[in-house]
Amino acid sequence: MEFQGKKNTIKQINLQLLLRIGFPVKQGLYIEMETAIVPVTMPDTPITPTENGELLSTEVQPNKRRRKKSIVWDYFTVETVGDGCIRAFCNQCKKSFAYITGSKLAGTSHLKRHIALGICPVSRQRNQLTPDPKTGNAVDEPRKRQRTTHRIANIPFNQENCNHEIAKMIIMHEYPLHIVEHPGFNDFVRTLQPQFNMVSFNTIQGDCVAMYLKEKQSLLSFINEIPGRVSLTLDLWISNQTVGYVFLTGQFVDTEWNLHRCLLNVVTVPSPDSDGALQQAVVSCLSEWHLENRLFTLTLDQSFSNEHINESLRALFSVRNPYVLHGQLLIGNCFARVISLLAQEALWSVGVTVNKIRESVKFVKTSDTHEETFFHLKEQLKEPSTKDISIDDQTKWNTTYDMLAAACELKQVFLCLETSFPDYNIAPSMDDWKQIEILCTYLKLFFDAVSILTAQTYPTANAFYHEVSKVQLELTHASMSNDPFISNLTKPLKEKFDRYWSDCFLVLAIAVVMDPRFKMKLVEFSFSRIYGDDAGMWIKIVDDGIHELYHEYTAQEVPPPETFVEERNESSIPEENGSIIPKIEPPENGYLQEGLPEEGYLQEGPSQEVACHEMPHQEVACHEMPHQEVACHEMPHQEVACHEMPHQEVACHEMPQQEVACHEMPHQEVVSEEVPSPDPLISIGDGLSDFEVYISEISGSQQTRSELDQYLEESLLPREQDFNILSWWKLNKKKYPILWRMASDILSIPFSTVGSDSVYDTERKKMDNYHSSLHAVTLEALICAKDWLHHLLQDMIVRSFSGDSHVSIIPLCLMCS
Repeated sequence: MEFQGKKNTIKQINLQLLLRIGFPVKQGLYIEMETAIVPVTMPDTPITPTENGELLSTEVQPNKRRRKKSIVWDYFTVETVGDGCIRAFCNQCKKSFAYITGSKLAGTSHLKRHIALGICPVSRQRNQLTPDPKTGNAVDEPRKRQRTTHRIANIPFNQENCNHEIAKMIIMHEYPLHIVEHPGFNDFVRTLQPQFNMVSFNTIQGDCVAMYLKEKQSLLSFINEIPGRVSLTLDLWISNQTVGYVFLTGQFVDTEWNLHRCLLNVVTVPSPDSDGALQQAVVSCLSEWHLENRLFTLTLDQSFSNEHINESLRALFSVRNPYVLHGQLLIGNCFARVISLLAQEALWSVGVTVNKIRESVKFVKTSDTHEETFFHLKEQLKEPSTKDISIDDQTKWNTTYDMLAAACELKQVFLCLETSFPDYNIAPSMDDWKQIEILCTYLKLFFDAVSILTAQTYPTANAFYHEVSKVQLELTHASMSNDPFISNLTKPLKEKFDRYWSDCFLVLAIAVVMDPRFKMKLVEFSFSRIYGDDAGMWIKIVDDGIHELYHEYTAQEVPPPETFVEERNESSIPEENGSIIPKIEPPENGYLQEGLPEEGYLQEGPSQEVACHEMPHQEVACHEMPHQEVACHEMPHQEVACHEMPHQEVACHEMPQQEVACHEMPHQEVVSEEVPSPDPLISIGDGLSDFEVYISEISGSQQTRSELDQYLEESLLPREQDFNILSWWKLNKKKYPILWRMASDILSIPFSTVGSDSVYDTERKKMDNYHSSLHAVTLEALICAKDWLHHLLQDMIVRSFSGDSHVSIIPLCLMCS
């Protein structure tokens, strides 16, 4: 019996050890021993496994939970997949491994082997690409944790650099200049660097202005080197002091065909509603940046512009700049503000229903109980929507659209919410939901249209035509709908958008013609859908407008570029004004000889003669000095007008099918004779001479085709999503030496006056009280320098991600210490 008791005691001890190591023993289980049955009960408190395989009860757990030290947790993530089942997932291949099952702990050895032995396919593939340079082994074993101490380099203190960094910090983050006087900031800086002497308010203000002036000079030199023109946008901010602030932003393409958009001036105007205030701001900007003869377009905001302001600025165009397209390139509306007004109009027309949705969302979001019940109902109804409802910000119309769109997808949940909360008595009806769904259709149309303005980089002008024409087409179609709700909703919107379309369609169309993927074809296609049978008239307006603009650029190219000057007769010599005239060489007998290749050229004899060589459908006026004789030998279908001075004699010799108009002055004598053909045969020589004349005529007609016509007649490029239109024109610069200048100016036209953060604003921008209290020079310095620094950093980020070391950025020095 004594021996048996000792044996039972040993088995009880072993049983306790089994419990400690995690042996799966259920509560109430009885383990049969040789002489007795010992009941086994699990403790009431849960048992927690540790990394070492030990189980700790919550009653005996240490105060501080042990941190996982194994290196495998840099490669694995622990997730609970079921009751009492925890698995480790590889962060690279996502394969799962056993870690804890019930009360059993699997350990980490198999996890280490998965990484160290290259079992993980992702890790193995990565190591094959980058083998270990020391061993040549492609297996990247898990590294061991090592404690490193960071050593601070012995950098000499520089007070001037510190002052520069504080000024840059204030500009970048719009900190108040008085921050240098805040005790908390002074204590913080003194802790970092006891040697630093904090600057005063006047000193830091002077540093910010000096930095602005330095960068302004750099930007001015940069703009002076661009080959094309600059387009401006004009925006007006208000303030509580009734003082206005005119923001003038320039947009242009540089020599490397990169589009730049930067703030040029912030002009303080005492009376923002006056007509002369905006004009004076534009004049000041043109003078400061040397843009008197380089302004291309000016884009305004219709919220503050009116017909008097527009006419005043058009008059400024005619004085300060070439009158391009008769003032059509003065854009009187901002695209973002126009769309914002349409969205506000649509929301206002269904305002009662929109307010019901807003109050329903507030009912859910302002109470934790309501929100939990709402999501519980969503799970029960198995709604597939992934959107989360949120209360809108009524100063941003896109937040209202997001709220309505999410609520529409969860309308079934809102309908069931009334059964859970009797006090929920603002539930929208089915008709209300139907109206909201229709409203969201057109809000989405507006949202998609202005989304191009929220991209990281500002779009080129060709990108706007498709969005604007799509809005015009959809509103035109919806206004004629048989559904009274849709027609009543969209008719006022169409009337407002029609004014914007009529003012800007020409500029928009010209911009998209510069896209080699569309040219005139997209204009023809969209106009046929918008205007129907009248499309031809509107297409002709665009065609005439772009040709007129091209002729203005052609007139500036004197002499013509060598790229498009075709080979001419060696006897042609250029005049001083760049035109080409034939070189006159006298023949041996001094008279014009018929039947020779030089036919039609006047050659000198005893008296002076002038020959007028004309292209088809041209008119030439020949003015002669006294005692000169004129012989006008013309090609078929040509018309010549010969105006003579007194005591002149004109002999007009006509060939068949020729027309001569002779206008005589007093005391003039006109003798018209028809020279008979010396040979009754039609063919000349062997008959191939006529063929040579025919080829020369064809060559002459082809020579008159402009670059624009050649560009339009070429086939369209395939439509690719990542197509870079600026790069394409850069590559085709030599092929189109005139048209590329025109494309450079047109593609840089801005159609919006606001920044990407203000695209969805429903209110006019307002200057805060702090900035309004600053001096005008200091205010302009802080705002402009911040814009330049922001775009500098943005360009650097784009360059680093694209891997292109040739990306051109504005050469600012704000990053220099």
